[in-house]
Amino acid sequence: MPQHKSAIKRARQSIHRAERNKAQLSKLKTLIKKVRSSKTKTEGIAALKSTMKYLDQLSTKGNIHKNNASNQKSRLTKFVNKIKA
Repeated sequence: MPQHKSAIKRARQSIHRAERNKAQLSKLKTLIKKVRSSKTKTEGIAALKSTMKYLDQLSTKGNIHKNNASNQKSRLTKFVNKIKA
């Protein structure tokens, strides 16, 4: 248990940040699932657009690595392009 006032604050901030990061990564996984489960190409493109934007936001904040974001965007784009009609 932290003893100093600053250490107590750090512990509190760490908990809040961990919760926020967990929620953001959970939202990202949900968006990726939405793209992967799309049946039509137009539905896939719409879901892909919002997912790409969110990937860029998370990589800018440092929640995920920028190369990880790029790889995800590439894979999802390939997937959407393969959808027939």
